[in-house]
Amino acid sequence: MSLEILRQAIMLSGIGQLSLSAASLAIPAVLGWKTELRKVRPLTRQVFWTYAGYIWSTNVAFGLISALLSATLIDGSKLAACVTGFIALYWGARCLIQWFFFDRRDAPQGWHVRLAEFGLNVLFVALTATYAAACWFNLQGGTR
Repeated sequence: MSLEILRQAIMLSGIGQLSLSAASLAIPAVLGWKTELRKVRPLTRQVFWTYAGYIWSTNVAFGLISALLSATLIDGSKLAACVTGFIALYWGARCLIQWFFFDRRDAPQGWHVRLAEFGLNVLFVALTATYAAACWFNLQGGTR
């Protein structure tokens, strides 16, 4: 993969993560979090929202870093290798959670839900592959 193609893939990945972050703001309404979370203790509800906020903020940060600093993420440095490696592991873990942990029995139904889930799976795999390629590129010395 050429350096320019990899840089563009990282920039597009950033845009994808920012789009995912924007779209994920609808998840609480779609899954009825307000109603569901009334059933749990206040501390559990607060911890849940804290975790949700951390995940959302992480996705936004990865998106901004990738969209605005794509060349820096493939400069061949140890920091770039660590950051891209971490992002690859983050999205790879998200794939595994999606495929092997989520119980879809209570999920909303319909073709639009199946299409959205397919799109998410494609995005998660693409993000994992892009950042894994960037990490590998950095570990090989990058542009140096």
